Amino acid sequence: MAVSPKSPLSRRRLLREVAPGAAAMVAAAPFSFAGRRGPTAAGSDQVAAARITARMETIARFGATPAGGGSRTGGSDADLAARAAFAGWLEDAGLTVRIDFAGNLIGRLEGSEPALPPLVSGSHLDSVPDGGNFDGVAGSIAALEAAEVFQSGAPLCHPLEVVVFFNEENGKTGSRALAGEVTPEELDLPLHGGFSMGEALARVGGSPERITEAPLSPGDVAGYLELHIEQGPVLDTEGIEIGAVEGIVGIRRFRVTVSGFANHAGTTAMAIRRDALVTAGRFIAAVSDETNRWPGRQVATVGRIEAEPGAANVIPGEVELSLEIRDLRMETIDALYDHLRQAGSEIAARNQTTMRFEPYYLSRAAPCDTAYVDLVAATADDLGCSVARLPSGAGHDAQSMAPLAPIGMIFVPSRDGISHSPREFTPMEDIVRGAQALTAALRRLDGVAG
Repeated sequence: MAVSPKSPLSRRRLLREVAPGAAAMVAAAPFSFAGRRGPTAAGSDQVAAARITARMETIARFGATPAGGGSRTGGSDADLAARAAFAGWLEDAGLTVRIDFAGNLIGRLEGSEPALPPLVSGSHLDSVPDGGNFDGVAGSIAALEAAEVFQSGAPLCHPLEVVVFFNEENGKTGSRALAGEVTPEELDLPLHGGFSMGEALARVGGSPERITEAPLSPGDVAGYLELHIEQGPVLDTEGIEIGAVEGIVGIRRFRVTVSGFANHAGTTAMAIRRDALVTAGRFIAAVSDETNRWPGRQVATVGRIEAEPGAANVIPGEVELSLEIRDLRMETIDALYDHLRQAGSEIAARNQTTMRFEPYYLSRAAPCDTAYVDLVAATADDLGCSVARLPSGAGHDAQSMAPLAPIGMIFVPSRDGISHSPREFTPMEDIVRGAQALTAALRRLDGVAG
């Protein structure tokens, strides 16, 4: 991947210069980098289940929570420790390791024709607060496992780059930067853990000052393929082993501010109140009701609300809330937004209040390349796996890569469709099966990619 280069990082330099607070976490974790090379049949492209399992268990220790999940928010000490461990595995596998300006951790395995653009695979290691142990981690470790297999067996023609993207959970910062979609203003946004995005980026070894130099150009990447847990119930409910993803939803987020008039709660008659929270409440109900009335699979969510001044005896004068809309078609997102904005303005006017909408996040819908969808399905079939074609309702780093190269995704089941929760679970046999499908599909892509 023709990213802005930085000096290769050894594991010791990574811990010393990038993650000084993470070194103790790695030292305290009950595991070793040694002895992780499980059995791999020569020439068979067979993944090592024991190695995958050990690495999944290791990452789960960083930021482990009492409920059995993990908190590794972007740029946190736990995130840095997990990335340092992963960088060590990349080095042990013989890959050249670097961190680009966008904070992405990249391991490169040269192919037999190193002048070709690379095939890219990977995911992320950061999590939501109090999240699970499989979202992102499974895809990162599966991509590394594929590199291990190719390193010890027949090499690919293309170089292979294994990428751990920075801050996927709070804005897909690392992958969006490669597509030129991160603005310098975003670096001031707060992240979980008390850091700004720019501060977190610097902590992982990226360069906030040079983030605008991170974008790639079409042709820099031959293709991108990502393994991920489904984060939905389809595969688990229907007993299907592999999902060939047809497309990834687009996402738009808006900051909605309702302005009324703060006044004494005991002396202001109900008929003359300009209660911003009443307007907000009616708008939230309208978001659910109106979105349900539309045909299709679009979703809209109000996930955050804050009222001012926030006192029990004061009528709220201002409320700020979030609005998020997702769909596979950006046209549907835009049309639904226009409808909800009009509905909100009407509700506000009836309550003698005003409502202001400000967009602050855009992640475009990304159809997967049809040839990649077909290839994933054919690979799963050849491996004797049941397979279904389905959309992704969650956002992924793959959609940021779509403007740069053909993309594809492989899903493995999520138990009961639960994700972003300590109860998130995918059996190891499903993860190993997915890693096998990813490895076989990358081998096939190597023969057809440009």
